[in-house]
Amino acid sequence: MTEKLRANYKTKRETYDRLLQELAIFDERIAFAELGVYEPHFDFTDSEAYKHQIKKVRSRQKAMISAKTAVPANVDWTVDGSRSKGQTMINRQVRLTLRAFNNECEAAVANVRWNNVNAMEKRIERAREQINKFNASHQIEISRSYVSLKLEELQLTHEMREKIKVEKDERREAARLAREEERLTRDAENAEREETRYEKLLAKARAEAEAASGEKLEAFREKIEALERDLAEAHERVEKAKSMAERTRAGHVYVISNLGSFGEDIIKIGLTRRLDPDDRVRELGDASVPFLFDTHALIYSEDAPALESALHNEFDSRRVNAANPRKEFFRVGLDEIEQAVSRLAPDANFFRDREAQEYRETLALRNQQDIEKDKAAETAFPDEL
Repeated sequence: MTEKLRANYKTKRETYDRLLQELAIFDERIAFAELGVYEPHFDFTDSEAYKHQIKKVRSRQKAMISAKTAVPANVDWTVDGSRSKGQTMINRQVRLTLRAFNNECEAAVANVRWNNVNAMEKRIERAREQINKFNASHQIEISRSYVSLKLEELQLTHEMREKIKVEKDERREAARLAREEERLTRDAENAEREETRYEKLLAKARAEAEAASGEKLEAFREKIEALERDLAEAHERVEKAKSMAERTRAGHVYVISNLGSFGEDIIKIGLTRRLDPDDRVRELGDASVPFLFDTHALIYSEDAPALESALHNEFDSRRVNAANPRKEFFRVGLDEIEQAVSRLAPDANFFRDREAQEYRETLALRNQQDIEKDKAAETAFPDEL
């Protein structure tokens, strides 16, 4: 009895697994789990190369149809003793076969996405099997070579669309970097104008001091000292702005967190070439996240991309988004980040504090609201009538 039950279970389990595979072809939620992650087949550098290859594959498909090798058929067929009628019937059946199979392939190509590409491959294969089975009595069969070209078109189309997404992200990042370059240029120009203004004010103050005496002279000396300090600071800003504008790899690597938005152990590591790196941190904490970021390190480097890459490599296995390396968030504690920073940039300052002011104020406000609600509930009914 036990052996019979086991055999019965095994048969039904095999049937269940087979039906689940077939269902996965049409249900994207099951497909992603059952059919696995898609592995790329091509390595073209840009979307235009994919488009060109798709055209070549389609041309090869048309050539196979013209040469009548896409759907080979038995031409030695007669109807009512007539070979010509038999040929007409076979030709008609081949056209119907091509139309049915091509329509199924076109639907798969049109609807292919990152989470169903494996299912769409299976769908094309299943369409071939079913159509061939239907045509078995006529000895008509869709060739393996033609199916391979359809699968290649599907894969190329999917990978082209993914490449277009990547290119869009790259253009967005390039535009952001271009804006930073423009900002650097403007900062350098503004710093030069400020330096010129202080030079004129200092020259004027010195000229007036020559004609002054007593208390007025002392006041002019204090003014001159203040202007000299301001001029030195302005000159330093000019030199720094020029240096960063000229050195395309110079910049700041930032290490920031956002307790209220992402929780305890989520860290963002990125770089900016802005003269004031805090501008970039403030920009990241704009309306796209509910709270401002806290800064743990702002590290100036003559080769900022190399330093950023080194820090990214330290925690590559801890990326929050493993599919997109441009998303620079990592699930790592402050202790590990501090150790990595102290090793890769020994002179950098690291701040462990998470101020999270707005987040903590929000918690306090909600706590106060809860207290007030509790008090209101307590006084809703009198202790006695």
